[in-house]
Amino acid sequence: MTQTNIPAAKPIVGDEEREAVDRVMRSGMIAQGPEVATFEAEFAQELVGGRQCVAVSSGTAGLHLGLIAAGVGPGDEVIVPSFTFAATANSVALTGATPVFADIEPDFFCLDPVAVEAAITERTKAIMPVHLYGHPANMTALRAIADKHGIALYEDAAQAHGATWDGAPVGSFGDFAMFSLYPTKNMTSGEGGMVSCATDEIARMVKLLRNQGMERRYENEVVGFNSRMTDIHAAIGRVQLTKLPGWTADRQRNAAFLSANIEGVTVPKVADNATHVYHQYTIRVEGDRDGFAKALLDDHGVGSGVYYPIPNHELPSFGLELDLPQTRSACNEALSLPVHPSLDQEDLDRIVEAVNTVAKAGA
Repeated sequence: MTQTNIPAAKPIVGDEEREAVDRVMRSGMIAQGPEVATFEAEFAQELVGGRQCVAVSSGTAGLHLGLIAAGVGPGDEVIVPSFTFAATANSVALTGATPVFADIEPDFFCLDPVAVEAAITERTKAIMPVHLYGHPANMTALRAIADKHGIALYEDAAQAHGATWDGAPVGSFGDFAMFSLYPTKNMTSGEGGMVSCATDEIARMVKLLRNQGMERRYENEVVGFNSRMTDIHAAIGRVQLTKLPGWTADRQRNAAFLSANIEGVTVPKVADNATHVYHQYTIRVEGDRDGFAKALLDDHGVGSGVYYPIPNHELPSFGLELDLPQTRSACNEALSLPVHPSLDQEDLDRIVEAVNTVAKAGA
């Protein structure tokens, strides 16, 4: 009997989500309506300490609108990591500002405060760390740098729903923060994003920008976009939000088992004052990382993911030559193993056996 491959990621959508969608369809209120407003309030209460939240059509839209609402535009620079998904830097560039790429620290794959400090110029408007793979960036050090230089702090929390730093939730540190609700994230609304806002002014501007610049119909106050979330997506998100704590605990248990039993590779580290929510369980493989991943799948049926093989600054869209050694190392070595809540003990045992066997064969 051929064994089923273990996927690197697996979205979970059940009967409750389907029933929620049916409820909205029966209501006739399909566009931005009461479900969106309720989802915003529930998300705010559950994940960001009650800060005002604004739902949008995607995580990238959330970053873009958040940056504009915070006053970022042509002539400004925003310091970002190069080791992340391209949406982080893209959103800065879309405002007319310049993304300035800084290196990461090796243990947690997040912006290195020392590299950030070195990247600040007279044009620096803000620092925008990414809480990559579900591990928070060093917000204590980054806040100190931002305050020292009189610049702003934003957050790309696309992968970090429920993560904390010094006991405070990610998404509660910056002038704004963005959470992605894409299907493979720790929770989903089908597609969408959520913007956590530190001030009423930023929240109101994000609301205007997502809705063609209108608060009241046909009274366009600014030039805006169509970045609204539908009630269908919000209804899915509301159900997923209730399941997130259990799924997060599953991810953390799965990660603990993998870290306790995997050998021959570098397993993820967690800072003492951080809560990691393991959007990805990312190991480092020295040598032929891509060959390692191929062997896991071909010989053992264990899927994995390479996030991210090309640093953002080297993408054709930016085409920069920079010396970011820790970023380069991570691009060459990082490999994400399955950690999602759908794994059972047999799956976990298979993953451990596969990694240890492939690592030993390559030793």
